[in-house]
Amino acid sequence: MTQARTVRVAIIGSGPAGWTAAIYAARASLNPVVIAGIQPGGQLTITTDVENYPGFADTIQGPWLMEQMQAQALHVGTEVIHDIVVSADLSQRPFRLRLDSGEEMLAETVIISTGAQAKWLGLESEAAYQGFGVSACATCDGFFYRGKEVVVVGGGNTAVEEALFLTNFASKVTVVHRRDEFRAEKILQDRLFAHPKVEVIWNSAIEEIVGVVDGMAKNVTGVRLKNVQDGSTREIPADGVFIAIGHAPSSELFKGQLETNAGGYLRVKPGTASTEIEGVWAAGDVTDDVYRQAVTAAGMGCMAALEVSRFLAEEDHAKAHNPISHAEAEKIGVW
Repeated sequence: MTQARTVRVAIIGSGPAGWTAAIYAARASLNPVVIAGIQPGGQLTITTDVENYPGFADTIQGPWLMEQMQAQALHVGTEVIHDIVVSADLSQRPFRLRLDSGEEMLAETVIISTGAQAKWLGLESEAAYQGFGVSACATCDGFFYRGKEVVVVGGGNTAVEEALFLTNFASKVTVVHRRDEFRAEKILQDRLFAHPKVEVIWNSAIEEIVGVVDGMAKNVTGVRLKNVQDGSTREIPADGVFIAIGHAPSSELFKGQLETNAGGYLRVKPGTASTEIEGVWAAGDVTDDVYRQAVTAAGMGCMAALEVSRFLAEEDHAKAHNPISHAEAEKIGVW
């Protein structure tokens, strides 16, 4: 067996949080190693038009943005391993990571940026039109449906909130739910039912997303619904379909080692990216069940890397047999 290699900073995951953490850690001369994971680039690799990431006056493509972040991380000295972490032992430092290739890594610190995945219906037509009329993020894509008709699928808080948000753009929002009542909070339901742009179709599920394909161009034109009680079907027009049945954080690898909330998202200390284990940080959608945006994930990656840098600096300082910390030394003017 190959001897495990030791690294100062291991970053698990390669979405906006992971790449940003890598950029900051590399510029701090920490020689970070990014284990890219099963979907390098994260959810943005299945996103087409991006208009809400700061710094770009024109619409950009999600995959292109991730390529640029990776290129920047490589430019400043990040090492990238295209592999998957299959086990992580966080019981003691250095933390032992085992990769799918069989390689083992001993990491002085770990930044977890494994992200989250939107839950999908599992239809072939849904997959075919992802990024071409099918979305799981109203905040990201709602702007493109100004004056158009859209369908929202789901019955929880996420679905109702997405539907209400889409009324700012769409001419009509149809909410499709397979039951005869919502699980969402009552105050949200009241707002939804009172909105003149909203129609709710109960006891129904999407059987197929309908559209047209013209060469490389694809467009959604409607959905075929099936009544779950009597089996009847009907088709309604739609320019866009928003799947809002929840997200699943990619935190399974750390189950039983790190604290999570009820939804499985990793808990961090308020105002930080620190987990309850010293030397382990979490950033991006794996810990964020509220905002779930590329820009907030990038910000969390920055936070995590800055905290890692300070943590390792303090450790190095102590190992050098300095009797006081940086902060204490600064106070008395001897550092």
